[in-house]
Amino acid sequence: MPGSAHIPYHAPMQPTLYGIPNCDTVKKARAWLDQHGIAYAFHDYKKQGADPAQLVRWVEEAGWETVLNRRGTTFRGLPESDKQDLDAGKAVALMAANPSCIKRPVVEHAGGLLVGFDPARWDQALR
Repeated sequence: MPGSAHIPYHAPMQPTLYGIPNCDTVKKARAWLDQHGIAYAFHDYKKQGADPAQLVRWVEEAGWETVLNRRGTTFRGLPESDKQDLDAGKAVALMAANPSCIKRPVVEHAGGLLVGFDPARWDQALR
């Protein structure tokens, strides 16, 4: 498109943790960040929803297979037609409509993106 420029996405300097406050894995992740003195912002999917453009970035960086939580009760409860023939676009639409289908937690940080809680990986990326 004439006159437009691609502006690369850059994560904020302060990590942002995306999740649901009552999720056990999110609780563990928040406790880990607190124990290690890492300041972070928290984005609550239940209150703030999920931004489709952001989901597209996450899927481009980590792959829809990683970002979409197919093990959770929300995904398993979806109609079979929603779960068939999944691809990146369909996964983004499902996650935007059902934020509980996003793997938790997701952390955007200056060095990239973390999907899921893995203390060793987090230690390497965030400390």
